[in-house]
Amino acid sequence: MTIELVYADATRLAELVRTKEVSPVEIVQAHLDRIDAVDPRLNAIVTVADDAIAAARAAEATVLSGEAFGPLLGVPFTVKDSIDTAGLLTQRGSPIFKGRIPTEDATSVARMKSAGAIVLAKTNLPEFSYWIESDNLLTGRTNNPWNLERTPGGSSGGESAAIAAGLSPLGLGTDLAISVRGPAAQTGITSMKPTHGRIPMTGVWPRVPRRNWHVGPMARTVRDVALAYSLLVGPDGLDGYASSTVEFDAGVGSSPDRPVRVGWLVEPGFGPIDPQIAATVRAAADALAGLGCVVEAAHIKALERDFALDVFNRLHVMEMKPAFLEAVAGHPDEEIYTMARTMMRLPETSVEDYVKAEQAAERLRDGFADFFQRYDALITPVQPIPAYEHGAARFVIDGRTVAATYLQGATVPLNVTGLPGLTIRFGTSADAMPINVQLVASWQAESTLLHLGALLESVSPVSDLHPVLD
Repeated sequence: MTIELVYADATRLAELVRTKEVSPVEIVQAHLDRIDAVDPRLNAIVTVADDAIAAARAAEATVLSGEAFGPLLGVPFTVKDSIDTAGLLTQRGSPIFKGRIPTEDATSVARMKSAGAIVLAKTNLPEFSYWIESDNLLTGRTNNPWNLERTPGGSSGGESAAIAAGLSPLGLGTDLAISVRGPAAQTGITSMKPTHGRIPMTGVWPRVPRRNWHVGPMARTVRDVALAYSLLVGPDGLDGYASSTVEFDAGVGSSPDRPVRVGWLVEPGFGPIDPQIAATVRAAADALAGLGCVVEAAHIKALERDFALDVFNRLHVMEMKPAFLEAVAGHPDEEIYTMARTMMRLPETSVEDYVKAEQAAERLRDGFADFFQRYDALITPVQPIPAYEHGAARFVIDGRTVAATYLQGATVPLNVTGLPGLTIRFGTSADAMPINVQLVASWQAESTLLHLGALLESVSPVSDLHPVLD
């Protein structure tokens, strides 16, 4: 029964609680036992909530009392360690913040708790949430459950590894350029970066450049992502970017009263792409066509004119570097890890280059706006290669050698423009690693993403696969 519980999705667990088939205590204990059994090999979990069982007992009492309760009552969830959790360590992957215990929950955490969900644990990340591998001086390196010699990505890599391995059914991550979608792709789970501002960033650090940061739900099923998103969305009066009052239903989205129009794009515009990844994107596009969508190859000229990764780099160095310098001020070098050092050594962006990058970002937004006049959605790669070995700094992709930052080539355009993106597994590499695809829709059109994600999930050849760790 334990393995059935830890690989049941959050929606199913909530149903088991609601119908009194399984106690919240049993569910939480099953996940705690799974953490004890598996996490020593993964290092996905950095702190276990010592009140999780007490919270489960309280949830059980609520069920037995007959009182009304939220849609996730008794369901455990995990939280990336850059997101504040009241009374529970939030150390941001750095010795500089060792022992830090917030007094208030981040808005996203508070909303999950209000729905009855139980904080189970905090998950690993790179220092300051800033890199594509989850490793740091304080809590160490996280391994991919599909192959321990490979990374689960970053910056929400601990979260992705935990969910893929059955340590958690549902989690909260953050995304600056790739950080919920890339890790999900490396471990074969599902995640969504919503339209910028749809979920408040209150209680998440770092706060700059906040116009690129997002909180996003991570899970193993599209319906779980949809449910969590429905609970997280909306302004909180504290994050000025979170101003949209567009409502969202907790279902898996809806489609227009006509066939959904989908463009698919592998190259150009994202940098080099491994043929295995390209083939999976095409397979997903073909699958949507077989499900009644109007699907065709597409181009977005703006992506070819302005490489979004270059635009992003010129913008965010100017904004993030001062925050890093402030955070590390007065601390010895031995408390500062690789990526903070790298950021602090980067040359300043000139005002002229910064303005040019802003103008390029506007062109990218306009280019996508034009695309969505003709299409409802876009399907692309998430990463140009499957999960890779720890510490890799350069890659040969389709015959071209590129730096590790190029792994963000297909995800960062959505951060520069604020568009929503959903990732879902749809294939497997020659060396048995997951391959995901990315669905993109227009601003505020998360329902379209979730509708298409649910369609793909229904025909996915790999939706029921789990890593073997027992």
